[in-house]
Amino acid sequence: MSPLTVLLTNNSLAHRAGSETYVRDVAVSLLRRGHRPIAFSLSLGDMAHELRQATVPVIDDLDRLGVLPDVIHGHHHVETFMAALALPDVPIVQFCHGWLPWEELPLRHPAVRRYVAVDEVCRDRLIFEEGIPPEQVDVVLNFVDLKRFRPRSPLPPRPVRALVFSNAAGPDGYVRAIKAACEAAHIRLDVAGLHSGAPTPTPELLLREYDLVFAKARSALEALVVGCAVVMADHAGCGPLVTSGNYASVRPRNFGIRELRHAHDPAWYADQIAMYDPADAAAVSARARTEADLEPAMDRLLDTYRAAIATPVNTTANAAAAASRHLRRISGALKQAHAVAAQLEHAKHDALTATAERDRHAALAETRLRELDGLRALLERSSAHQPTIVGRLGGRLRGMLRTLGWAGEERREAGP
Repeated sequence: MSPLTVLLTNNSLAHRAGSETYVRDVAVSLLRRGHRPIAFSLSLGDMAHELRQATVPVIDDLDRLGVLPDVIHGHHHVETFMAALALPDVPIVQFCHGWLPWEELPLRHPAVRRYVAVDEVCRDRLIFEEGIPPEQVDVVLNFVDLKRFRPRSPLPPRPVRALVFSNAAGPDGYVRAIKAACEAAHIRLDVAGLHSGAPTPTPELLLREYDLVFAKARSALEALVVGCAVVMADHAGCGPLVTSGNYASVRPRNFGIRELRHAHDPAWYADQIAMYDPADAAAVSARARTEADLEPAMDRLLDTYRAAIATPVNTTANAAAAASRHLRRISGALKQAHAVAAQLEHAKHDALTATAERDRHAALAETRLRELDGLRALLERSSAHQPTIVGRLGGRLRGMLRTLGWAGEERREAGP
């Protein structure tokens, strides 16, 4: 078959996050197979650089396209919408990667010929909430490049090192509950991801250092194929340890939000840690490696691309009316975001003003304290021989104390 030129859109190519790494894996695989991938986003950064290092073209302006793509692989409705308007004759396959995110809204437009859900939950969103006909929706479960994510050495009898593997995990929040459970089990816990300030460009190497991983979705799948034991967890909630008994049900739901039904509780996490079983974790990993490889998923995606290309154009559909409806649907969120940005700017200005006032009063108080120390020393030296001077200094000292009391009160009200 002839090679395809595929335009892949994404909300951001600035960081190494879920859909960004999905774009990278698909684009690099397309390139290896002799196709011509092009990545498009308005926000470029580390992932854009990584794609260019792999010789995948990256653009942030659709006017720079020198050739008409055969198909658009659309992530995120705003960027997909831009591509639909700029390239009206190109068929689109739009992807849904999440149940909640606003960015994952489907684009209802005649250029979109097929939809792809990465799990059963996303399929439910497309069909039951958005009214997409089931025959237009394919499910292609998430995948991992097994050439990159190699198996680790066998797990120890009990977990020694654990990792919270999520871009949403910080030093506080739900990590505290996990840390408490790990400390009780004498397990060292680390955190990796954007919010913690510890992103990693090589998760395939990082994961090999850990026995137990707390993660969800594609991050959980990556940990599983490496051979780690995995407890499903993210800021939305927590789920059970992935075992041979539940793998068949949680894999089609992407180890994701439908499984995160428990509140973050050290006792819950302790129960999951207690079920750690190296032999069962190895069995789960072996099964995941047989089912979740990138290359079979790429075969499915290419079939979907070609089905979209072969789908006849709907000549009765009004593309301009569809564009108008989509703009109307998203305008409320865009206006709200603009209003929040304006409020944030006002709050920032108020905070700067309050900080400056606090610092001014703090400086005044420090000056008065230094003067007070000097007066006290002078009083101590003079009290035995200069009663008149002492009286005068005492009056001055009382005045300064009154001033200092006012400055100290102002400083206490301004906060630390």
